[in-house]
Amino acid sequence: MLAQIENLVKLQAVELERTRLAVALRALPAEVAQAEALLAAAQSQSAKASDALSREELLRTRLDREIATHRQKTARFRVQLDSVKTPEQAAAIEHELSFAEAEAARLEDEEFASLERSEAQETALAAARAQVESLAATLENTRERISLQLKEAARELATLNAEREALRPLIEPDVLNRFDRLCGSRVTGLARAENQQCTGCRMGVRPQTWNQLREGELLTCDSCFRLLYWDPAMAPAPAQPQPEAKHKRKAAKAQPED
Repeated sequence: MLAQIENLVKLQAVELERTRLAVALRALPAEVAQAEALLAAAQSQSAKASDALSREELLRTRLDREIATHRQKTARFRVQLDSVKTPEQAAAIEHELSFAEAEAARLEDEEFASLERSEAQETALAAARAQVESLAATLENTRERISLQLKEAARELATLNAEREALRPLIEPDVLNRFDRLCGSRVTGLARAENQQCTGCRMGVRPQTWNQLREGELLTCDSCFRLLYWDPAMAPAPAQPQPEAKHKRKAAKAQPED
């Protein structure tokens, strides 16, 4: 191949690698963001479980006060029963006594239900806190790994940029401009011709174009408009001649005479 074509091939390899690195670099922050989102969700779940547990504790504190109040009323009504003078007064006090006892029992049942809910919430809170701890460690590991990847990518990119800047002056300006435009619109600006086809778009090339390519010319694909070249190193090896004549002579000598 001509030196300019070789430099174009090298330049395209560099550009493709730079593109790959750029895509990889753009994906790295998303990994951190995903790990942060998972941690934030776990922290929110832990906070909700903790708040629910606190609400149950406050509820039981209030229930304890109300139960104590109804128990005090019950005791007071029992004392009053001993000093009533009429059946009507006794009936009224017994009604109040029954209500206070029933209300105290209802509140005690509610307090027991609250205790059961708190047990479930304590289990959920422990699981949420364990998940927060695990996800926090995962986030830290992700940040460390990505920091190393960023440093490595920066080194690779610096090397590629140096190669790129060294190659570009070795290519004719008009060819380089066409190559840059094609890379911008088609990702690659150069394609190899193989088996009378453009490897960029898989369309066939005309016989005259094929012959010119094999002579080392840099042409343009009629279909995708990429710069088209032929690499003799990729050409199939010529077929080895078969020793048919020799085999025929041996066969003739082996035939018996009449």
